[in-house]
Amino acid sequence: MSDKEMYLNDQALGAIMMALQKSLMEQSDITPVLKGFKFRLSEEGLMVLNPPLVKLQEDSEENEED
Repeated sequence: MSDKEMYLNDQALGAIMMALQKSLMEQSDITPVLKGFKFRLSEEGLMVLNPPLVKLQEDSEENEED
């Protein structure tokens, strides 16, 4: 077994932050999202192959013109 250290690249950190944001917005458990991440080692570090998608819904009251 190798003791090679690995680090998250910026994309992977962004994917974790998006997972956290999605979890907070949906008031859901972040654990299944994190456990479902698929990683690949690149020259920059670990990257996430399946980052979460965060869908924003526009608030209709804020967008209505007076």
